[in-house]
Amino acid sequence: MFATLRWVESNTKQGDVPYAELHCRSNFSFLQGASHPEQLVEQALAVGLRALALTDRNGLYGIVRFSEAARALGLPTVFGAELQCGTAGDVVVIARNPVGYSQLSSAISSGQLAGSKEHPVFGVEQLSDFCVGNWWVLTGGRSGLVSRALTEDGPAAAERQLQRLISSFGRHNVVVELWDHGDPLDSVRNDALVGLAHRNNLFCVATNDVLYATPAHHRLATAVAAVRNRSSLDDVDMMLPPAATAYLRSGAEQRRRFGRYPGVVERSAQLAQDAAFDLRLVAPRLPPFPCPEGMDEMSYLRQLVQVGATRRYGARPEDENEDLSLRARAWKVIDHELSVIASLGFAGYFLVVWDIVQFCQRSNIYCQGRGSAANSAVCYSLDITRADAVSLGLLFERFLSPERDGPPDIDIDIESGRREEVIQYVYQRHGRHHAAQVANVITYRARSAVRDMARALGFAPGQQDAWSKQVEAWGALEAGTVSNDHSIPQSVLALAQQVQDAPRHLGIHSGGMVMCDRPVTEVCPVEWGRMEGRSVLQWDKDDCAAAGLVKFDLLGLGMLTALHKAVDLIAEFRGVQLDLASIPQSDEVYAMLCRADTVGVFQIESRAQMATLPRLKPRRFYDLVVEVALIRPGPIQGGSVHPYIRRRNGQEPITYLHPLLENALGKTLGVPLFQEQLMQMAIDVAGFTPAEADELRQAMGSKRSQARMQRLGERLYAGMAERGIRGDIADQIFTKMSAFASYGFPESHSVSFAYLVYSSAYIKLHEPAAFCAALMNSQPMGFWSPHSLSQDARRHGVVVLTPDINASRADATLEPCEKSTGGFAVRMGVGSVRGMSASVAQRIEAGRPYASMEDLVRRVPQLHIAQLEALATAGVFNQSFGQQRRDALWSAGAVIQSRPDRLAGVTTGSEAPHLPGMQPVEEAIADIWATGVSPTGHPTEFLRTELQRMGVVVAADLPSRGQAGDAKVLVAGTVTHRQRPMTAQGITFINLEDETGLINVVCSVGCWARYRKAARGAGALLVRGRLEVGDGGVINVVAEHIAPLAVGAKVAARNFR
Repeated sequence: MFATLRWVESNTKQGDVPYAELHCRSNFSFLQGASHPEQLVEQALAVGLRALALTDRNGLYGIVRFSEAARALGLPTVFGAELQCGTAGDVVVIARNPVGYSQLSSAISSGQLAGSKEHPVFGVEQLSDFCVGNWWVLTGGRSGLVSRALTEDGPAAAERQLQRLISSFGRHNVVVELWDHGDPLDSVRNDALVGLAHRNNLFCVATNDVLYATPAHHRLATAVAAVRNRSSLDDVDMMLPPAATAYLRSGAEQRRRFGRYPGVVERSAQLAQDAAFDLRLVAPRLPPFPCPEGMDEMSYLRQLVQVGATRRYGARPEDENEDLSLRARAWKVIDHELSVIASLGFAGYFLVVWDIVQFCQRSNIYCQGRGSAANSAVCYSLDITRADAVSLGLLFERFLSPERDGPPDIDIDIESGRREEVIQYVYQRHGRHHAAQVANVITYRARSAVRDMARALGFAPGQQDAWSKQVEAWGALEAGTVSNDHSIPQSVLALAQQVQDAPRHLGIHSGGMVMCDRPVTEVCPVEWGRMEGRSVLQWDKDDCAAAGLVKFDLLGLGMLTALHKAVDLIAEFRGVQLDLASIPQSDEVYAMLCRADTVGVFQIESRAQMATLPRLKPRRFYDLVVEVALIRPGPIQGGSVHPYIRRRNGQEPITYLHPLLENALGKTLGVPLFQEQLMQMAIDVAGFTPAEADELRQAMGSKRSQARMQRLGERLYAGMAERGIRGDIADQIFTKMSAFASYGFPESHSVSFAYLVYSSAYIKLHEPAAFCAALMNSQPMGFWSPHSLSQDARRHGVVVLTPDINASRADATLEPCEKSTGGFAVRMGVGSVRGMSASVAQRIEAGRPYASMEDLVRRVPQLHIAQLEALATAGVFNQSFGQQRRDALWSAGAVIQSRPDRLAGVTTGSEAPHLPGMQPVEEAIADIWATGVSPTGHPTEFLRTELQRMGVVVAADLPSRGQAGDAKVLVAGTVTHRQRPMTAQGITFINLEDETGLINVVCSVGCWARYRKAARGAGALLVRGRLEVGDGGVINVVAEHIAPLAVGAKVAARNFR
């Protein structure tokens, strides 16, 4: 509304001069433009532009966000790109229509793939191959092809370049660009350019060669220019414009600048009118799915669902009166879902996902569909998801409805180590021209912003890094520097705050792929990714979805990898094939969860989840569904966590704001936890259809849907009034629904995760050694480091053994051990040793056994001295060769000289003199340095005598101290985590670990500020504080004093938001 008022006001004051900016770069030109596309759109409306073109450098990176912002505010959009044609200069290409857009996108892709990452290769003649009269080609601004030739080589050279453009693109498609940034030579140059245009019978058009929305962004534009050139502002000063003039100007201001060239300002609006169109016009469809002969996509889908549903639910009932059984309800739901799928034309989408899942099953790759797909009985019948939507009563309309904009959302979790196989299958199945991976836009965060802005201001590299490390890892820059215990200059902070969240460069999304019915390069340009041989779209997943590209998320999930590895280890060493789909429900598993014995268990291993489990006391599968969803921003901010737990434990009566809410909220004891409940509430209290309820959910969760929200709100209140719900009760229902819409967790999502929660907990309880080894082999993943995982296994009686050159594989494995729980010990792999690549570790495994260190280096010539010394430090030669660590380290320098092309046994100096052996504490330090894991001892174990003298309480004794009523305790341990959730109001949670267990430390904002240096940077801490025993026996230490603890070995901590 405000934008519309500005538009009217601007037209009133300045509308007598029609003008459209045709040469404008956003910060998606990556370290060139300084303004977000949305800021440019808002400013264009403010100054009364008739249209705006976005012409980012060498790509169409920002046009989706630009298009969405302009569409919302009613600004006509023009799409183009500034293309760098080698060292000669740039041209600005503007698409005149959707066909021209497709040609431009293809041309950009060709130039990007002809070069390398960030160094595309464009040429005028090559570009002309893509253009068939559907482009306007502008001669460019300061770095343009013609103006650069004019400045460097004179009018004759400029005219040759201009005639080159004319011969390539046609006289009627080339336009000479004029701009004036206030430089004294701008008028002279523009006079020369007008003369060239006149002699060659071409039009001229005025632009402002825009780099930012307003003059206030000029300082930032110069700073990012310095970063782009990998230098300081002082070094690039002579290359930069002298004043803040490259901003969006009004038509009136441009006419004052270009009064001596009549018509050039107005012509910009005419060209924009010719070239403006909505980006939705280029939206593609899915490629056709190959079906059996005589069948279309819908009939093939019906056939597959018929087979799958019969297997899942039984044959379709023949008796029409059978309507209450699960089978009858399931077939009724399936028929409804298929009718909706057919009406929306999404059969091909389901077939593509089904095909991917089938490939995973054929290839023995663990996968599962999640997201709102679990709301679908069709997905359950096709084996896309394990969640039975009919039995669970999940709403299909949360997944798909006629009113939803775009295809449904099906995420496929795949073993992280084998996702690449699935991606390559999609390419092979649908063709690389019709499938592509989406980008991940890497934006400036607090630390990177400080580092780059310090570089721009000319500070030394060491100083840049030092200042960036003074910023908190959590949240925005403002929050990270609020304590003022930093030395970052205000000039650096000011620029860093401006650049924060701006695009820095493109990465590759972890698993997002798109498919379309035409070459994908006609919709979005493709460029090289940073990974070798990998290409990527110029848009991220949200941009692809907004532009109409059908997106599939093939997400790597570390827990699926760990579960598969655990199942394989159990099969190899137990001779038992564990089927995750048929794991029995066990009271013992739930008892373990009630004890919060969940280190390594999927989704419920965090500090907050472990603190909730003893209070929730899960006893059945649906309790896990609730637990997964409970510790989320929605329930926390909506005040649902504590009421639900109190009601579950009988400490609070179960009540409903109105009896009609019992149907929606009954299974969660009257407390809303899931997004689906929001929809069911609308159905029950206001008579909404399921499709209307999903529309309400979307509108409540959107900031741009005020008109739609008002319409649906009125409909909701009217429906409640019809059912006698009025006044304060109606207002409370509406408030609860709207508060929960943005942050509620989908029940379907939680159900999918709960299966993995139970599977991982079952294996942890019954096969702890296999579980530990599998988690170690799946790193990096999860909440806990390998060191913490090994310590947890030791606390459960599992023996963890250091790597051995002949006993170890590349990865961790099992070996028989009577002293270990379950009869098997974990033997760490040689791949866990510092600096050891996977290929070298596998080569070592393949060559076993070895007779000596020299035998090893001769048969594995890829080994270099640093790797051999790390192996010696890790003690891999102790058991097999009888060489102690110091002896092996002594020998390494001599032994490495022996190679396959040299005579064996002639190296000298490999025999070590008599050296003292390592003490246990030294071995623990060596283990942590070499592998990150100390299997034989925790660092605090070797300080226990001194810590006891100081009065330090071990983790295992904290419950008894709590029962005894001790108010103050002193604890010590290595830091495993620091976490500051957005919902914690600045409180930091620190997790400590000693040799007996884990300690939760709660650090208030004031305590963090007082002891920030130690709390933030020390690897181990001494904490004095108040002992707090909560419901369910959950124990916290509320910190009052924090000091660093020297443990001799550095154990890396993990920091989370």
